[in-house]
Amino acid sequence: MSQGRLRLQDHLLYAGVAGFLGGIGRLPLGVSRPLGAQLGPLVMAVNARDRRRSRSHLRIAFPDLEKAAVRDLLRRNARHVGMLLAEVAWLLQATAEELTGLCTITGVEHIERALAAGTGAVLITGHCGNWEILNARLGAAGIPLTIAVRSLSDPRLDRIITTLRSRYGSEVVPRGQDAGRRLAAALAANRVNGLLIDQDIKDIPGVFVPFFGRPAWTPSGAAALALRRGCPLLPTFDHRLPDGRHQVEVQPPLPDPPPGAPEERVIALTAAATAAIERQIRAYPEQWTWMHRRWRRQPPNPAAG
Repeated sequence: MSQGRLRLQDHLLYAGVAGFLGGIGRLPLGVSRPLGAQLGPLVMAVNARDRRRSRSHLRIAFPDLEKAAVRDLLRRNARHVGMLLAEVAWLLQATAEELTGLCTITGVEHIERALAAGTGAVLITGHCGNWEILNARLGAAGIPLTIAVRSLSDPRLDRIITTLRSRYGSEVVPRGQDAGRRLAAALAANRVNGLLIDQDIKDIPGVFVPFFGRPAWTPSGAAALALRRGCPLLPTFDHRLPDGRHQVEVQPPLPDPPPGAPEERVIALTAAATAAIERQIRAYPEQWTWMHRRWRRQPPNPAAG
């Protein structure tokens, strides 16, 4: 969408985002994050659609939770989202040294081993913890990261988010027809692909795999790239610690699927990657974006004929 074709709501959204980032981003994190934690539940209280969707998804994932527990989890999730946005605003101003002080990394040896072997690596993650801090922290650590992202319809907002995602060293590849070639080229150059695979995204290759006991349409490009290149697929996640600091964990490579047809191996590896994301969400359920329409599409029902 060109800037000339933007609608009134697009201009209002841009003004709101730019004002928020420009204002709260200048505050110390010790001030902006508690403010975000207070604002998050207020925003969710007036956002009936996201509130209903989050509650419905929590019931799918945790059917045994009592209503009071669901309400408490929704409240903590709203606080998390508010803090996440404050942290994103802070990232636009923070130095690499400040970021390193906020977030530690474990398991980076799994990446280093792949780079030493010359194969590159594929990192998969989800919208867990603060995924923007995850990207930034790996870049600040010198990991040669190439990430695939969805372009925003408003080019002004797209420039802001691209600046955020690239300012610590990551290469940003917009999703689209050329993305697969560029990601494969990055692996061939012994770089590391970073891919979010926990959303039902239209117009990119995917497969149905189990997620909290229900089929979920899941991007399969990460598994396909890793199998084609013969490089490790590394589940990698960020989570916020009780003291406000962050922890990035690079987990060991997922096992190669058994020999078989390429399509079956892609499905098996995508399922294993999705299971790793589910484990992360179960460990920190308040730190995932429950408002996303994760189970939007379902496989055809043969019985329905």
